[in-house]
Amino acid sequence: MERKSQIDTFGAVALTGFALFLAFNQVVIKVTNGGLQPVFFAGLRSAGAVVCLWAYLHWRGIPIRFEPGTRMAGFITGVFFGFQFLCLFVALDLTTVGRSAVIFYSMPVWLAIIAHFVMPNDKITALKAVGLVFAMAGVAWAILNRGAGEASIWGDIAALGGALSWSVTAMMAKASPLARVRPEMQLYWQVLVSAPILLIAAFFFGPFIRDIGPIHIAGLLFQIVIVVSAGFVFWLWLLSVYPASGVASFSFLSPVLSVGLGWLLLDEQVGFDLIGALMLVAIGIVLINRPAKSRKTSG
Repeated sequence: MERKSQIDTFGAVALTGFALFLAFNQVVIKVTNGGLQPVFFAGLRSAGAVVCLWAYLHWRGIPIRFEPGTRMAGFITGVFFGFQFLCLFVALDLTTVGRSAVIFYSMPVWLAIIAHFVMPNDKITALKAVGLVFAMAGVAWAILNRGAGEASIWGDIAALGGALSWSVTAMMAKASPLARVRPEMQLYWQVLVSAPILLIAAFFFGPFIRDIGPIHIAGLLFQIVIVVSAGFVFWLWLLSVYPASGVASFSFLSPVLSVGLGWLLLDEQVGFDLIGALMLVAIGIVLINRPAKSRKTSG
């Protein structure tokens, strides 16, 4: 599919559906953490995804080649991918789906800042600067509000670390030599590098198995087969077709949906402070990704 200069109808529908998918994914992680240590869970997910993607690539006849010019970029992306999900899985173990989502899905804010220094045609304008202020205020409000349910400063910091790492992996996929690689191979790099890193890191986070049951095994399989092996390939494909800022802007839907699903499925407390922080982040992200008006010359 050819590259698009803006989000079309198909892209809008696909990105909205993917936002709902990501919101439900956070609920699955939260529930599965009850049976598996979060970092071990993340490592198993990456390791399982390596096998699934290897089988998929062979089935499609896509050669598994690590081009010389992309190897360093692939390794760096894999490291940040691993750290992203170490942070997210730990955050969801320590705090609510709603709180972690508000902070984690501030990713477009950090992506906009990185793009300002990396992408010549994606500078921070006055409108984007206002959006950054709104979004950062929302993140600060969420972190500083300690009274909303299952609040943990370490969980908040972990969610923020995940957001920062996600923005780096997104920019690497767009602006590094890895951009020349098929989305499936980009993801293969990410899970291949992250799996051993996460499994080794798991030794520092306590016992691997908690009170495991069928629902936790189902959650692990859902993560491996549906989320990573299919969902992330789809997201990388969207990122390769549509503008990075446009794709990122739809992620503001995920915290809204995550807060709703956390309340609906997990009976999480949703107070005014969390809703206020969520609205500030959402407004900020909309302003950051609002297309600039074209200037008309008078004549």
